Amino acid sequence: MTHRPTGEPLRPVRPHSVHPPGRTGADSGPPEPGTVDPAVLTALLHRHGWQRRGGAPGRYGRWTPPGPDGGAISLLVPVSRAFPDSDDLLGEALAALSRSGVPRAREILVSLAVPSDEIRWARDVPAGPGGSASWTGEEQLRSAARRMLLAGALATRARAGYYGARHRRAATAALENVLVGPAPGGRHLTAFVPVTTGRPLAVRLHQALFAAREAVDYRRATGRMDAFDAAVTAGVSHELTDALVALVRGTEGARVGVDWAPAAGVPEGCAALAEPVEFSPGDLPALREAAARYLRAEPSVPVRITGTVVRMRRTGPRGAGSVRLRVLAGAEVPQVRITLDEEAYRIAGHAHLVGLPVRVLGRLESRGGFRRLTGACEIAPVQVDDAERDRLLKAVQEHMEVAAFFEEACGGDCGGCGD
Repeated sequence: MTHRPTGEPLRPVRPHSVHPPGRTGADSGPPEPGTVDPAVLTALLHRHGWQRRGGAPGRYGRWTPPGPDGGAISLLVPVSRAFPDSDDLLGEALAALSRSGVPRAREILVSLAVPSDEIRWARDVPAGPGGSASWTGEEQLRSAARRMLLAGALATRARAGYYGARHRRAATAALENVLVGPAPGGRHLTAFVPVTTGRPLAVRLHQALFAAREAVDYRRATGRMDAFDAAVTAGVSHELTDALVALVRGTEGARVGVDWAPAAGVPEGCAALAEPVEFSPGDLPALREAAARYLRAEPSVPVRITGTVVRMRRTGPRGAGSVRLRVLAGAEVPQVRITLDEEAYRIAGHAHLVGLPVRVLGRLESRGGFRRLTGACEIAPVQVDDAERDRLLKAVQEHMEVAAFFEEACGGDCGGCGD
């Protein structure tokens, strides 16, 4: 990961390019004036500390940035589209923003181009020489922020104290359209969560952070962990508390805040101007205890899984062995491992050889992240049509060494079929 100056373009959380409709990237110019609501631009300027300094009442306002850049640039922003020159004024204001080096000017443009809820992280860490960031400091901030977003996305799929491998594929996909800015000094980071695809994530994370803060306060005041159990319904989990530990560790304190997209309004049940949620090093023992508690307490889950065999292994030509299934239905995990007796192992091998998935009953163990099925029974091949069978065969062959598998499945030396 590289460090970017504050004036460089925003980049996605993942290496996946997401641009406003009709644009090729963050450098392709400001949004078209006709797509910008003057009230939204005004709200964003106010949010980022710009000040109104005069203007024609009822027609337009003159806005200047905060700090020492206050005299370097000013924007004339119409109050509405009721006047013939409104588009001209908006175009000039947007062009001036795109050319300026004012901090957060690009954040305003991104929020205009892609209406987004803004999630902000701040860490109180010592600055390096000349205000520079340490390499590890910036990576810690980005890693903790991404883990927190993932925890929020997981909580939109289901409520659980510990997710492990469950729902992870869908949660990761939910982050594909999220954009992030630079992390100057490893102290500040902003994520832009598009309202159209990500508002449930932003709302759930917002609620979970406040619930986590209340649970930590209760733990520190009473010594009891009951509040963390109740906080699961708000989206608090092992994944979230672990991300908070990563955010706060090595700092003098950290804050996470959510600003709602002006174009979409405030979500139901959320405060319009909520203060950032703060955590300090003194909260770390409670957060670590909660993370470990969630990990221990999450129960195993009874499931009936349908999947294709992608790997088989046993120590000899006969006896029990282990099988890895690529899950098609029955559990929100990509793969599971199963230990089977000799007869069940033979059934799984034959099903693979003829291109059929299998169905098996068991318990998905929380220990290890819901990646292992125990108590497996009632394993049987599942009949599918020829086209589906051919597709499954092709998919499996792309994920394993077919020759080694065939040798093992037929009772030969299976030393080459390890996990």
